Amino acid sequence: MEAAADVRVLMIQYGPALRRYFSKRAAAHDVDDLVQTVFLKMQARGSKDAVDNIERYLFRTAASVLVDDLRQDSLGLRRHDVLSEAVEPIDEVSPERILIGQESLERIMAAVQALPPRVAEAFIFHRFEEMTYDAIARRMGVTRSAVEKLIMRALDRLMASLEPES
Repeated sequence: MEAAADVRVLMIQYGPALRRYFSKRAAAHDVDDLVQTVFLKMQARGSKDAVDNIERYLFRTAASVLVDDLRQDSLGLRRHDVLSEAVEPIDEVSPERILIGQESLERIMAAVQALPPRVAEAFIFHRFEEMTYDAIARRMGVTRSAVEKLIMRALDRLMASLEPES
């Protein structure tokens, strides 16, 4: 029960900042869901005692949640309300849907390939090879802080390049 109390305190302390963060980067109707996802991940993680910098951890988690949301949206895997899934039949996989998914994947891969080499390298290590920041830092011969900056630069550029054009 102590972990739940910790998460409630974090929600009060960091919830407004996370809402501002997401409101600048996501659709207004998704902001609360994204904030909730960050805190669910924090609660699933357990005690915050093992986290050196809780604010950095929360915003790194927020960036990850945002990329996951963007990926799901671009692949047509948008979150569904549990009740609407119970009422509406699940769409069958159609050739059109497969084509849309393939085109979205091609857009994402092209955006990753357009990143500067060091930024792309750090991003691929982290997202596709699931390496930790410390492991990436050792492999690339840089500091953990440099890896954090490379990953954030990658996320910013990917979000900008994958935003729908109006």
